[in-house]
Amino acid sequence: MDQTVAQHLRPAVIVPHRGVILAAALMATFIPAVESSTVATAMPTIVGNLGGFHLFSWVFAVPLLAQAVTIPLYGRLADIYGRRRVFFVGTSIFLVGTTLCGFARSTEVLILFRAIQGLGSGAIQPIAVTIIGDVYSPAERARVQGYFSSVFGLAAIVGPALGAFLVEHVHWSVVFWVNLPIGVLSIAMFALFLPETIERRDHSIDYLGGILLVVGIGALMLALVQAVRLSPTHIAALAAVGGLGLGVLFAHERRAAEPMLPIALWRQRIVGLCNLAGFGAAATVVSVTALLPTYVQGVMGRSPSVAGFVIGAISVSWMFASFAAGRLMIRTSYRLTATIGGGMLVAGCLFLVTLDAASSPLWPATGALLMGIGMGFCNTTFLVAIQASVGLHERGIGTSSQMFVRMLGASVGAAVFGAIINFGVARRLPEAGDAVNRMLDPTLRESLGPEILARLGDAVGRSAHEAFVVALLIALGTLAATLGLPRGLSPVRPER
Repeated sequence: MDQTVAQHLRPAVIVPHRGVILAAALMATFIPAVESSTVATAMPTIVGNLGGFHLFSWVFAVPLLAQAVTIPLYGRLADIYGRRRVFFVGTSIFLVGTTLCGFARSTEVLILFRAIQGLGSGAIQPIAVTIIGDVYSPAERARVQGYFSSVFGLAAIVGPALGAFLVEHVHWSVVFWVNLPIGVLSIAMFALFLPETIERRDHSIDYLGGILLVVGIGALMLALVQAVRLSPTHIAALAAVGGLGLGVLFAHERRAAEPMLPIALWRQRIVGLCNLAGFGAAATVVSVTALLPTYVQGVMGRSPSVAGFVIGAISVSWMFASFAAGRLMIRTSYRLTATIGGGMLVAGCLFLVTLDAASSPLWPATGALLMGIGMGFCNTTFLVAIQASVGLHERGIGTSSQMFVRMLGASVGAAVFGAIINFGVARRLPEAGDAVNRMLDPTLRESLGPEILARLGDAVGRSAHEAFVVALLIALGTLAATLGLPRGLSPVRPER
């Protein structure tokens, strides 16, 4: 066998307890996955207990912003100081914030503690996946990624039920604390079973790059997440600050000795295309998670349980598709599996575009199922391809770059689709007011009367249709990016 290929097929780090390390990484990934679903279920009760409903959206926006801007920082630090050390620091920060959240006595304080959570959670999943990239060969990573996707599927099923049970039968604070033993155990398992030798050399820490990244991305994401509540002046100011920060960042990173966001890495064909397609895939799938429940309940007049069934289809198919993608890419290529994923996203969007109020729930469920298959194929392929295309000392930032663009894509997608719906309803039915909220509430829906319901359903349905068309265009762009990947490359056939 060619020496280059043989070297490529070996893991970067040889360890005797890979199964234990994989279990620790899966546990670490489960923490933020289940935390988001349990907290989302319990949050109406929490805010109702603490007061400050006008700050409700900030409870979600602040940790999202903190996590997004710290993912690239932790990735670079893991390449410099080692995976274990940075994972321990990030997970410890998250667990401290999680503990404090349970003691919050006002929504303002809860937001502060959620920010601490977000500052730590940016390290957990990216570094756990990077560790697996170190101890498993590329061919093995393709199979192992299926386990990570199954964790998210399990969290999507367990989280809402667990959150509802704890709020109803115990106390809302326990919703935050259930993750504490899992986090401590994952730290202990990495400490005991993951050997790591850090190459001692002089480092030039790019502190300015980190600050510029936080300011630039933070300002832009804040403008996107809070676009509905902020005035045009505030949005313009945040966009200007974000744009200026990123502009200065790109100029600075070209000269930094060890850049926090290496531009050269993104210029690599595989990394650049996978990140571009990852952004588009994440933005596309938000059309299911953010829009379909509103369409199914508001326009189609179905119950919340039916909406839950429709959304659940994406989690199930995503999980099984990830396993299938890992096995298929070993036998074929990154390009083929990614293209299948992009094609499934397009097919799923076509089902959503052709939705109408009289459609059977199986129609949107089929669209969600196809998009789950698309995400399973895309995400698994993009991550394995990036990890295989970069060196050991760039694997942390390479992995983090994919996680970062996924979160950024989901945030942009949510903001764009939400704006299309809001502006569309306001244009078609300016007098709607809070009637849309009443339409979505099963207990208040019938009080609106059939005529008003028909007008509201038409306005929301047409607006959602416009958003689904935009999602289809993004999916087509994602498919085009996957077609640009080099032919023939796979976990067992590295680039020469």
